[in-house]
Amino acid sequence: MNHKSADKSAHSKEMKNFDPTTLEIYRALYTSVAEEMGVALRRTAFSPNIKERRDYSCAVFDSRGRVIAQGDHMPVHLGSMPMAVAAALAEIDPGPGDVVALNDPFAGGTHLPDVTLIMGVWPEVADAETGGNGDAGKGGRGDAGKGGRGDAGKRGRGESHRFSASPRPPFSASPAFYVANRAHHADIGGATPGSMGMAMDIYGEGIRIPPIRLVRAGELDPDLMRMILTNVRGQEERRGDFQAQIGSLKTGAERLLEIVERRGIDEVTEYAAHLIDYSTRLMRQTIDSIPDGVYQAEDALDDDGTDAGAVFIRVRVTIKGPRARVDFTGSAPQVAGPINAVEAITVSAVSYVFRCLVGGEVPASAGLMQPIEVIAPPGTVVNANPPASVAGGNVETSQRIVDVLFKALSQALPSVIPAASQGTMNNLTIGGMDPRTGLEFSYYETVAGGMGARPDFDGMSGVHTHMTNSLNTPAEALEYAYPLRVCEYRIRRNSGGKGKHRGGDGIVREIETLAPARMSLLADRRKRAPYGLQGGEDGKQGDAFIISDGSSQKIRSKGSWELKAGDRVRIETPGGGGWGATD
Repeated sequence: MNHKSADKSAHSKEMKNFDPTTLEIYRALYTSVAEEMGVALRRTAFSPNIKERRDYSCAVFDSRGRVIAQGDHMPVHLGSMPMAVAAALAEIDPGPGDVVALNDPFAGGTHLPDVTLIMGVWPEVADAETGGNGDAGKGGRGDAGKGGRGDAGKRGRGESHRFSASPRPPFSASPAFYVANRAHHADIGGATPGSMGMAMDIYGEGIRIPPIRLVRAGELDPDLMRMILTNVRGQEERRGDFQAQIGSLKTGAERLLEIVERRGIDEVTEYAAHLIDYSTRLMRQTIDSIPDGVYQAEDALDDDGTDAGAVFIRVRVTIKGPRARVDFTGSAPQVAGPINAVEAITVSAVSYVFRCLVGGEVPASAGLMQPIEVIAPPGTVVNANPPASVAGGNVETSQRIVDVLFKALSQALPSVIPAASQGTMNNLTIGGMDPRTGLEFSYYETVAGGMGARPDFDGMSGVHTHMTNSLNTPAEALEYAYPLRVCEYRIRRNSGGKGKHRGGDGIVREIETLAPARMSLLADRRKRAPYGLQGGEDGKQGDAFIISDGSSQKIRSKGSWELKAGDRVRIETPGGGGWGATD
């Protein structure tokens, strides 16, 4: 028996003893919990970056810390969040009502502005011992004879004692689930407003939070919160966003406890495990459909902001039956500038690329990565060691990792893989004192660009692609929240690469500051264009300018500048590559 048929035989046993319809119901249930967490976070957040741009992600994990469901949020967050949860649980044993916070890139985080909160979900002892549903002997949800929920029927769904943030024993000995969210805070301290500047090490990028209890037994730690807020700009906005994240966890916990109450702890945990196994099976089948072989590619970031030289990323993808090895040996050593990626980012990018290859609905669980081995040598730009600066690894290097992976896989799947998208997030931060309020402000935004053309369709214009799934801040919201004015906002015509199918166009976004401010830009694809595939032409590189006193000055892709009132910054984002030769 060859390795492919042997693997299929072994895994056919894994998927027995479950009902496919029930499995799909649980996939939808767990996903809906993560999605509702996201809605709660968005609606209660203070900063436009979260409530307008939706720069956040939410997920549900089983009792072992394995992800079982994710919302349709930010790929760069979702693929890396499991490592943050693992790091938190390795350091802290949270009890009922505890919330663990972290942002340390070298402990499962990505970059400092992305703060992850994690909380256990603890069923009451009666639920855990009886399998839920109140009086288990009657098989109902409380008093089955009355068709009700027993005492639970007298309680509102939102009352706090169903949520363990206000602990009221007895609870089960261990959590049945964990819920987690990650949100990009518009400032987390450091040398420049927005915490996305040109720091040479992580200490200059902001406050670094190891896994630590932010909430203990349902009570927010006021000393810890005061310490964090003292070190960031826009303290009230940051406080509001932290509170929104905590509220989102409560929403997720409530919904999971309702599922346990309805279906019983045994069934809900059993089907969580089935979802992970099912994801593994789907990914194995997907990899098995790729021709066996070794596929290599390289691409590069323009520079690291301190040196003009290109920073290369090289990959060797080995497909053998239903397994894949993704080896980044040969990639550049870590650099002085802030484009280093930590291992969690590289794993996240690999997860995203292979998930794109799976057709149809697939449970976004830990099973997706089980057939994939990732080799990211320590000390390189794809797995930097501390104290490297990493602000751009999450937003720029992650995009280039995706580009180089798709480029390699295009050799195996030429009729499937699209051309390169813009390959940058065009990170723009502006901060200073708001003359309207007398308070500090910090604005952060990633600017959309062109999507790469696909084998059967043109690329879309003016969209966020690949590792980002956010939105541009509406002009009205931006001008209301900050002393800024949007002067121009349009499609950058003819910036997409030509081909049988054209690449999507980038955009032009020009913003005027109405007060003295410090601006930082962290972008790429200014020297090396987004590549075309199968004879398609490359997309057009991006550009950036500062317009002051009627004159326009072209600026480099990475750096910080002082602006006076009336100055404008103009961002022209790259277009996507074309696909296929023109007739």
